[in-house]
Amino acid sequence: MPAGREGQARRKEAIREILMGTEKVEEQKDLVEKLREMGIQATQSSVSRDLRDLGAVRSKGYYMIPSWSDEEESPFRRVTDFIRSVKPAGPYQILLVTDPGAAGVVAQAIDAAEWEDIVGTLAGDNSVLILTENSFFQKLLYDRLKYYLQEEREEE
Repeated sequence: MPAGREGQARRKEAIREILMGTEKVEEQKDLVEKLREMGIQATQSSVSRDLRDLGAVRSKGYYMIPSWSDEEESPFRRVTDFIRSVKPAGPYQILLVTDPGAAGVVAQAIDAAEWEDIVGTLAGDNSVLILTENSFFQKLLYDRLKYYLQEEREEE
């Protein structure tokens, strides 16, 4: 299955290039067509998964990769190994489950990252409660956290 993984990585990189370019992409079927023009075969369902994996969001009628997807040196990147899971936790809240004793360090890294969609964090021993201002920011933050965590797991 290595060829499948290589193909998937190539497809994701091509999607990133397309979305970071100047032309706006409104529909997933348009992405499938652009990929075909580049010689990359894709289905709408594979493009949908790739968009999720890349942290892409649809805003103002088109797909984009938020700027946080390219942050190479976010303080949060240094603590992702301590995080076991991320879950929505009611209105405007997200719960991170960490290794025992690591919640304080993770909360500090999140605070140091100065993500504008976060109102505050509350750390216990093995969990961090993150508060957001509204459901849109909760979803955006959830997608960002999943992006960071998946990226770290893929490197292992």
